[in-house]
Amino acid sequence: MANSSTDKMEHKVDDTLSRMSQDKKEEIMSNFDHFKEYLGNKVSLADKLGMNEEQQAKAAQKVGDYLAAHEEPKNREEKLLYELWKAGNEDEQHMLSHMLVKLVHSES
Repeated sequence: MANSSTDKMEHKVDDTLSRMSQDKKEEIMSNFDHFKEYLGNKVSLADKLGMNEEQQAKAAQKVGDYLAAHEEPKNREEKLLYELWKAGNEDEQHMLSHMLVKLVHSES
């Protein structure tokens, strides 16, 4: 059952990213504060939907995979995240995802 909910979550992440306009992506990625705000809003929604931190980190990891494959970093902070993402293995990327979720939790 947990695998089914994870599959559904991953499909929703894929669907959301594929439907997002380039203008919206540019707005989110224009500066790191906008990126954190966007991520914070999504984490807040995940909290309201009852997703635990592990599920949130998996969703953040899916987003990180997408960004690393499809988007160019727009600022120094995003460049650092991109370089860390590319340097890390899957487990390290997952831990970075946990840290990003904790970062936006601590700022909300």
